[in-house]
Amino acid sequence: MDTKKLITGALTVFVLFVIITQPKRAAEMVEIGFQGISDAASGIGEFMTELVR
Repeated sequence: MDTKKLITGALTVFVLFVIITQPKRAAEMVEIGFQGISDAASGIGEFMTELVR
């Protein structure tokens, strides 16, 4: 259990470090992530629509 806390803490510190030192790059990375999720959801929606037809 301590390993999980250590990894979570290290990841949190890394994310904060990137946000503070490179905010523009961090925003781009978040945008890319949300775009990927949006594309996946759209693809699933299209699949379900075609499956029902």
